[in-house]
Amino acid sequence: MKKLLTTLFLAFAMVAAFASDKIFLHGGKTIDGKVVKVDDFKIIYKYDGEDAEQTVTKKAVEKIQYSSGRTEQVSDKVVVSSKADWEKVEILLDKSEIVGLKKVGEVKGKTSGYFSGYVSGAAADKKANKKMLEAAAEMGCPFVYMTSDSGNSGAFTYGKQALKKGIAYNYDDK
Repeated sequence: MKKLLTTLFLAFAMVAAFASDKIFLHGGKTIDGKVVKVDDFKIIYKYDGEDAEQTVTKKAVEKIQYSSGRTEQVSDKVVVSSKADWEKVEILLDKSEIVGLKKVGEVKGKTSGYFSGYVSGAAADKKANKKMLEAAAEMGCPFVYMTSDSGNSGAFTYGKQALKKGIAYNYDDK
């Protein structure tokens, strides 16, 4: 009986020693490995049996299930299904926030400027921002990585023009 208990204990200890953390992505994929670090924007992990560190944005991760049994909720999935969902689209400014997301395409928002009437720079900026987010929402993308943000004065004392460019990203469903 003692041998059986000792064998069971050793077998359990070995399974626990080689147990993996599981990273559940919003796209449906699960990553088995060891979580090395969780910081403000990203999760650093290693695949089982490898030493190379990998990185994924927290925006792409639903939860982490650690080998200890503890589960950590990381982020909620942002669902964008039409242009009407433009307010759900998030603007990302840090490049580490796009690691692990799928690039879909370029988006831009531009105001007319010159003869658009009396419009403040802030109003033109807000309108260009909305157009860019609507373009991303039409593509079904919940994220835009901002690549250019410029506001220019019109030819006269009225008519401000703003131009914003970005890259639309979605969850990687591989």
